[in-house]
Amino acid sequence: MTTHFITAEIDIDRIPNQLNQAIEAELKKRGEPLRWAITSIDSEQQKAHVEAVVTVHRNL
Repeated sequence: MTTHFITAEIDIDRIPNQLNQAIEAELKKRGEPLRWAITSIDSEQQKAHVEAVVTVHRNL
């Protein structure tokens, strides 16, 4: 198992509950999220910038 620091952009044209679900779904594409935070919002492009730590399980 390894941990990775990643960043992602998420569309924010959702209601708050759906935004959390969209963030978690995007992060799960890259591993199992340990923690994440919205670090900035681009209101013109309607994007949230997210930083996260995820774990990736690797079979040897």
